[in-house]
Amino acid sequence: MSLLALGVNHNSAPLEIREKVAFTESRLEEALREGCARSGASELVILSTCNRTELFVAYDGDVDCVALGHWLARFHGLAWDDLAPYCYQHVDLEAVRHLTRVGAGLDSMVLGEPQILGQIKTAYAQAQQLNVVGSQLNQMFDSCFTVVKQIRTETAIGANPVSVAFAAVSLSKRIFSRLDRSNALLIGAGETIELVARHLRENGIANMTIANRTLSRSESLAAEVGARSVSLDAIAEELVAADIVISSTAAPIAILGKGAVEAALRRRKHKPIFMVDIAVPRDIEPQVAELSDVYLYTVDDLKEIVEENKRSRQSEAVSAEQLVEQGVLSFEQKQREYRAVDTVKALRSHADDIRQSELQRALKLLARGDQPEVVLESLARSLTNKLLHAPSANLKRASAAGRDEVIPLADELFALGEYKSLDSENT
Repeated sequence: MSLLALGVNHNSAPLEIREKVAFTESRLEEALREGCARSGASELVILSTCNRTELFVAYDGDVDCVALGHWLARFHGLAWDDLAPYCYQHVDLEAVRHLTRVGAGLDSMVLGEPQILGQIKTAYAQAQQLNVVGSQLNQMFDSCFTVVKQIRTETAIGANPVSVAFAAVSLSKRIFSRLDRSNALLIGAGETIELVARHLRENGIANMTIANRTLSRSESLAAEVGARSVSLDAIAEELVAADIVISSTAAPIAILGKGAVEAALRRRKHKPIFMVDIAVPRDIEPQVAELSDVYLYTVDDLKEIVEENKRSRQSEAVSAEQLVEQGVLSFEQKQREYRAVDTVKALRSHADDIRQSELQRALKLLARGDQPEVVLESLARSLTNKLLHAPSANLKRASAAGRDEVIPLADELFALGEYKSLDSENT
């Protein structure tokens, strides 16, 4: 069995590439089933966020990075040659290390951000529901969750959590010195927008409106953060009063175009609008940035704020990396233990067969009236002889063949050191 992590992220690929290989919620089930069938993988988890698309795979045989990469490109209507330069791959322990670093926020645009762990858990749960994960990925993800929990407990890398949502609000504060005089329009109602809404409220935003396709979800969030709730159909009208627009939906195509923004600007008498598009694929058409009264930013534009965060958390990251390495070593040790499981099971089955056979023979002797003491002594002697016959014979053959390395292994397996010492003293 082999493990593989293959994907793109904010370090390896620009936004226009990342959005092309993002998996939408509506096609995730199809992708999980097809990915296993077409790439030869026996287990598969797909992690798709605004900053990364990654496939975590287990193979029964050798890793086949090429087949998996070709499937990823083909699923999104791309040529592998066009996608390959932006992809990275990690095999076996490197894949375990990579997943753990991602879960701990060590590979995130915002160092130590906590959201990614929840996204990994969701991706893992979705794959479990479709029965496309087994023992190998179960062990890999369990190891990740254990180590990340330890990192969060023993280091301060997650103290004062900073996320892309926080970075977006921080940028808003740089543009508008007083948020208590600004109106915000938030598009979407997922975890990221929820964080944005809470940060804006903490910073005293004057008015906040949440637009979402599912009105019940936006109404629930709006009630929690003191905002208004509207449907996506109302966006064009809401733009007229919006000074700040932050969008993060799972829509497969842009939901806010240049024409709608232009019309809103005319009604606003060209009062500027600050926009942040956190979604991948993008929610706001890139052409909106061409409008002179619009300041449009994407996730990749938040890097300055992110770099400030990295510097403040770098010392904690060193401790977190050490815990990651300990986790990888622990995973490797457990894998070595698992490799002995089949042999241990076979050994126990063999011993149990001998036990059953000898027990039946002893019971028959007792039933015909033989002395219990004699039967028990015969049972013990026969069990000992039969259990040790094959190991004894094989040890002699190995020694005769010059395979001297087998002798100390046998000493270790059967803990014979003490007995050999006693034999030497009595000689």
